Amino acid sequence: MAARKNGELLKLASESFDAFITGDQNLTSQQNLQQIDLMIIVLIAKDNRLETLKLLMIEVNQTLESLNQGDVIPFS
Repeated sequence: MAARKNGELLKLASESFDAFITGDQNLTSQQNLQQIDLMIIVLIAKDNRLETLKLLMIEVNQTLESLNQGDVIPFS
């Protein structure tokens, strides 16, 4: 598959997924997320180690249940 830019990847993801979880805290300033039909959670953690992120997943899962398409939530 040819290389794709982030905005294009997010649009493709929105065709198959309801939510996008990322650690990229610059995503909101880099992309026009109003045009992306995804719920987006931006993880804010001290690091991106699995052990650290696993601690957030129960709360992330609960948060996803209350989000709507197009919502962008910073999560720590």
